[in-house]
Amino acid sequence: MFCSRLRSALRLPRLSLFLLCTASLLSTEFKCTRAVQVTSTGPQTIQKAKGESVTLGCSYTLSALDTGELDIEWSLVSPDTTQKDHMLISYSSGNKYDHGNHALVNGLSFAAPDPSLGDASLSIALLSPAHSATYQCKVKKSPGVDMRKVSLLVMVKPSVPKCWVEGGELVGEPVSLHCKSAQGSTPLKYTWRRESGGLMPAAATQNVVTGELKISNHSQSFAGIYLCEVNNAVGAEHCRINLKANKPPNRAAVIVGTVVGSLLLIFILLVFVGVLYWKWSSRRRYEKEFSNEIREDVPPPESRPVSRRTSRSTSQHPQVTYSQVGGTDDGRIPTPSTDSHGHTPVKHTPVRYDSKYGHAV
Repeated sequence: MFCSRLRSALRLPRLSLFLLCTASLLSTEFKCTRAVQVTSTGPQTIQKAKGESVTLGCSYTLSALDTGELDIEWSLVSPDTTQKDHMLISYSSGNKYDHGNHALVNGLSFAAPDPSLGDASLSIALLSPAHSATYQCKVKKSPGVDMRKVSLLVMVKPSVPKCWVEGGELVGEPVSLHCKSAQGSTPLKYTWRRESGGLMPAAATQNVVTGELKISNHSQSFAGIYLCEVNNAVGAEHCRINLKANKPPNRAAVIVGTVVGSLLLIFILLVFVGVLYWKWSSRRRYEKEFSNEIREDVPPPESRPVSRRTSRSTSQHPQVTYSQVGGTDDGRIPTPSTDSHGHTPVKHTPVRYDSKYGHAV
């Protein structure tokens, strides 16, 4: 059919037509007997959460024209095109080999027990952000060769967020609900919804990036339980908060309370100052009385002992008498007298009594 249509269209000679039909048949036969081919059709980009496991598909088919040795390689594609790729794991001649960084290779293995049976998929257990890269599977069996690339992105799930309210939750005043997750790979998306009390207030506005829900004019009808959900490509978490609607306080009562509180504080300060002054006065009075008692109990000074010279003179001359300094009562100078043996007594200087020391000097 193809040849008859081609002859009628081109009106070529019989020999040229024969050659053209032969080439078409050979081309169809070679398409049916194509060399080794990777047949996996999964997503080219895979997103997984930290701590999970993943299998990177690499199924293949062989051709009867492929007569060489089967060789399978998994490698990390370098983002720099001028650098070599880093081989991770390979299969050749019935043996499996590990290559490259041991920390990254740990946990990597072929998903199938025997990769030579058409499944060269790679299994990675306990994912971490370090596993984020582009992986390449290459299957070779001479003269055929084929390959497939898969990008893996390991992300961190968002942690349980914290919900809180800013503002006094007073009726008639603005109030803001906040939601924040401490961990999680970006981008994180925050969504608020009302679980009880009715629909979300029409005047409420929320920011999906910062997690803020703002109500400009709070009222009793807005009270209820609100739920915040945070999510990214690999997980989601949520928290709840009970929004109240408090009546604003009575301003007159606030003023009265402030005045009474101020007066009470002043009274307490005065009492405190009075107690301090009383303690200080009592201490001063006690110190003064104590000093007076010390002065009254001081003993008189001890008497000065009589000198040895004075004692010797008194013992040698017992007959010496003391008289008033400056002469006798009648104003005459006394004359020395002799004793019964005719000796003139030695004249001595009169001794005076010093009242300061309590003895003769």
